[in-house]
Amino acid sequence: MNDEDHRLSQGEGSDDAADAAVEAPSTGTMSVERIAMKALEARLLGGERKLRRREVAAGAGLSLLSARKLWRALGFPNLGDDDVAFTERDQAALSTAVDMVRTGKLTEEAAISVTRAIGQMTDRMVVWQIEALVEDMVHEQGVTDAVARKRLVNELPALVDPLEEMLVYSWRRQLNAAVQRLAVRAEAGLQASEEGREGDEDDAPLPLARAVGFADLVSYTSLSRRMNEKTLAKLVQRFENKCAEIISVGGGRLVKTVGDEVLYIAETPAAGAEISLALAEAFTRDEILPEARVAMVWGRILSRLGDIYGPTVNLAARLTTLADPGTVLIDSMTAAALDQDERFVLIPKDAENVRGFGEILPVVLARGQGKGLVLD
Repeated sequence: MNDEDHRLSQGEGSDDAADAAVEAPSTGTMSVERIAMKALEARLLGGERKLRRREVAAGAGLSLLSARKLWRALGFPNLGDDDVAFTERDQAALSTAVDMVRTGKLTEEAAISVTRAIGQMTDRMVVWQIEALVEDMVHEQGVTDAVARKRLVNELPALVDPLEEMLVYSWRRQLNAAVQRLAVRAEAGLQASEEGREGDEDDAPLPLARAVGFADLVSYTSLSRRMNEKTLAKLVQRFENKCAEIISVGGGRLVKTVGDEVLYIAETPAAGAEISLALAEAFTRDEILPEARVAMVWGRILSRLGDIYGPTVNLAARLTTLADPGTVLIDSMTAAALDQDERFVLIPKDAENVRGFGEILPVVLARGQGKGLVLD
């Protein structure tokens, strides 16, 4: 992608371990399943695999070293020089990435970072989609998991185009929302966060002001030990679906789910408070899921790689462990930001010594006036 890469690539040999060898053509009659898989692969990849990695890189006018950087960012395995693993669509995609750098739209570093985001997010997305389809087939068709996974090859062709359309549609909507959230309204959030601050806080240099919340299921570990695989999967799915719905309705963003815990953010203290209360109330009422401990802190964060970082995130995590089941815990600074809002009741608690933060004055957040979030 640059002169240095090009020079380095001239001496590059085929020292890569081939993590995924391409199968040799079968000499016998292919099974029905194999034929279906070959047809699906050709459709998804844009044709038959005919190109080797050096041919693809050369076709895009790129050194092999630079091509490998992009393939690694996408999460592709290493391949050897003799592996016929690529199609013309692979070459076109590589050319698209290169052109963004050559025309000055992106630096090489930014192109690799953006490519890595695409690779990681789409990898997680397709695994999620495949597992959802398999689970549905097991339930609706009464087949085993193994049979469902074989049948999926025949079911997918009818879903490729609509799923692709939904992906592009969702990406455009999400990109528009992110531009508004991370660029247009960012300054307003920082201005709102100034009240009650002295300017020497640990999070002072961070560029975004957000309400950061955690919700953690109570006794999840002991419950999971008593459940079979199917029951546990339903519990996790119910937990994630409920969290995603409440956070979305509240105008927040679900950052990530890790087992029995969800991390979310909102643009204002009030929005974060409404989401936090709705989560605690929903799990308390739920007949299947256990109660949840919830904590929320208003402060500044760093947003990188689809995740968030900073003291605000760490404090919210620490407060979650201090919250009683079914309640929401906030810190004194967040309480000050909500003090005049009649929708919330603030109940101070005794000071707690929190690791990494020293003495903290936690406050229980409770429902005040109003209905809170209205869910369908």
